Amino acid sequence: MNTRKLTTAALLVTLGVLSAHIISIPIGVSRVFPVQHAINVLAAVLFGPAYAVVVAFLTSLLRNILGTGSLLAFPGSMIGAFLAGVFYMATKKSPFALVGEILGTGILGALVAYPIARYLLGAEVAVFFYIVPFALSSVVGAVIGYIIYGLMKKSGVIQYYHEQGGIK
Repeated sequence: MNTRKLTTAALLVTLGVLSAHIISIPIGVSRVFPVQHAINVLAAVLFGPAYAVVVAFLTSLLRNILGTGSLLAFPGSMIGAFLAGVFYMATKKSPFALVGEILGTGILGALVAYPIARYLLGAEVAVFFYIVPFALSSVVGAVIGYIIYGLMKKSGVIQYYHEQGGIK
C-alpha cells in the first residue's frame, strides 16, 4: 500500500467535502458541484480509474452524510471519474481525461441520474433534464482540473511524485 497515494487521495476527498459548503448549486433534486469534476480529472491523471472512482465515491458519500450533496452525486461523479481515468490511461494525454469527465458526467451520469431522481427521489423530470446542468458543471470543473494539473506538471510537482514512486 502506498502511503503517498492514499494521503493524496484523502486530500482530494477532503477538498471535495469541504468546498461543497461553498460551491454547490441546487438544480431540482441535484446539486451541481464543479469542484468534483476538477477533482475527478486530477484523480484520473494522478491515479487512474480505480482510485479516481474511490475518490469520487467517498466525496459523494461524505457530502450526502453532511447534507451538501444528493444521491445524484454518485452516478455523475463516479462515471465521470471512471471515464476520465480510462481515457487518460488509454492515451497518456491529459486532455482526454477532461473529455472522459465531460462525457461520463455530463451525458452518461446525467442519464443514469434520471431513474434515481424519478423513482428514488420522486422528482417529476424529463429523461434529459440533467444533461444541461451536469454538462455545464462538468465542463467548468474539468477545465479547472485540467489547468491545475498543467500547473502542477509545469511546476515540477508531478515529476517529483513520479520520482518518489508515489503516483503512477
